[in-house]
Amino acid sequence: MSTSESAVDGRLPDDTMTPAVETSDEAGSSTTCLTAQTYGGQAVIEGVMMLGRTSWAIAVRRPSGGIARAVYPLEKLGSRHPWMKLPVIRGVIGMYESFAIGIKALGISANVGLEDPDAPDAGQDTVITDIPAAASEAAAGPDSGASSEPAGAKKAADEPAFGWKELTLTVSIAVVFAVGLFVVLPLFFVKYFEETFSNPFVFNLVEGIIRIAIFLIYIVVISLLPDLRRVFMYHGAEHKIIHSYEACGRPDTDRARAYPTMHPRCGTGFLLLVMVLAVFLFAIVGKPSLPWLVLSRLIGIPLIIGIGYEIGIKWLGRRANKLYARILLWPGIQLQRLTTREPTPDQLEVAAVALAEVLRVDAAEAVPAKELTAQA
Repeated sequence: MSTSESAVDGRLPDDTMTPAVETSDEAGSSTTCLTAQTYGGQAVIEGVMMLGRTSWAIAVRRPSGGIARAVYPLEKLGSRHPWMKLPVIRGVIGMYESFAIGIKALGISANVGLEDPDAPDAGQDTVITDIPAAASEAAAGPDSGASSEPAGAKKAADEPAFGWKELTLTVSIAVVFAVGLFVVLPLFFVKYFEETFSNPFVFNLVEGIIRIAIFLIYIVVISLLPDLRRVFMYHGAEHKIIHSYEACGRPDTDRARAYPTMHPRCGTGFLLLVMVLAVFLFAIVGKPSLPWLVLSRLIGIPLIIGIGYEIGIKWLGRRANKLYARILLWPGIQLQRLTTREPTPDQLEVAAVALAEVLRVDAAEAVPAKELTAQA
């Protein structure tokens, strides 16, 4: 997934356990999947973030070649406020939580990328964890192969090279840019030719088509940037590792190579679905003045995200092998040909490490999920 996308691939933090489903492996043979938990993630700078049932983890390739891993408890707002688990609302809350986690993961990956490759511990694999000690030890296991240190183990005087001020500024600029490009620009265009599009439905339909066109052009342009190409390769690695796990295996890099870089629950396809839904839902707004049109879009986006989550993630994502689901998911799958690239074995290794971390923590039944969130 590109760094511009806020949706997290595969699932949102409020996804619950689902029954075992029937899947097909790369050879096309059907098999009963024994796992009931859906996993997903996001590509970051030289790494991958994965969401689990009780935690989220990030693995980043260090400049020296080692892998830095961080594990954090997954604090769900829905666990404290049951009404946030209601349909549509849960999608909005989940998107907010995913965005917050994604931003934190990007900050972590940026700082790992700025490490000094000549530092004494530069060649080591390290685990930095906020999981309580008992769960961390149970999750790591005797064969984890990496040194472990608590989140506060670094010197207090050390300031990250890419801190929250820089991250806040970057995100603020990105949000303003996104609103201007995908909200204001299409509305300005149709408003300029308002007399041509006299019918309110046609007015909003054209605006929606322009927004989708801008989105597709934007994806094409950023897919050509060399720096983002590696992010898209990690995006492909994330999908392949999830495919291998969902086929009743484990995050195995050898098995993952045979799977496609596209995934039916990808955030790219979700964004496309949201834009298509917006065309029809915004049609009821009519043709007020430009400021009111912009305001209606900003207010309506959360509602559309919630509806899109119920359709694209909850309904279609869990029926991806059905014919009707394949037809509806096809545009988003094809769009992923632009946002994913075939990963290298090293990149698959990083994605596998990230998923392995959340799997280990999820398996540590001695520490209940509510205890993890209480100590976050």
